Amino acid sequence: MDGPLTFELHERLAADTFHIGDFPLCQVLMMNDQRYPWFILVPRKSQLTELYHLVEEDRVNYIQETSFLSQKIMDAYAGHKLNVATLGNVVPQLHVHHVVRYREDETWPGPVWGQGEAVPYQDSVLKERLSRLSLLEGELFTPTQFFKDMTHS
Repeated sequence: MDGPLTFELHERLAADTFHIGDFPLCQVLMMNDQRYPWFILVPRKSQLTELYHLVEEDRVNYIQETSFLSQKIMDAYAGHKLNVATLGNVVPQLHVHHVVRYREDETWPGPVWGQGEAVPYQDSVLKERLSRLSLLEGELFTPTQFFKDMTHS
């Protein structure tokens, strides 16, 4: 998929997330912070830092995948607002955050970045949160074994 250079997930993303599945273009990651339903899409292409670095076909796929994920997570988690952002100041690899927000969450109405300490998932909370995403299966989404194990056990 990526030509002569092999895709490698940035070490910070690998350390802070669970790889729950794949879309045709992007890895689907879930931030290990139970304060928010927080997902990240990362195109499986090497050395990308900006959206315009994607070829036109991949840009279209990227927008389709982010729109698909956005709708599905808002349906699953019934948030008041969805924050979708690409920052890249700490992790330069192209990635887009999708954070379901609630008026009662600890940082509302401000941004989630750099606010408070992440609260790692307890297994029961992680299973419950991932089980709501079963609606992703069978369309664009191919779940990882991690996702299957957490939702079907």
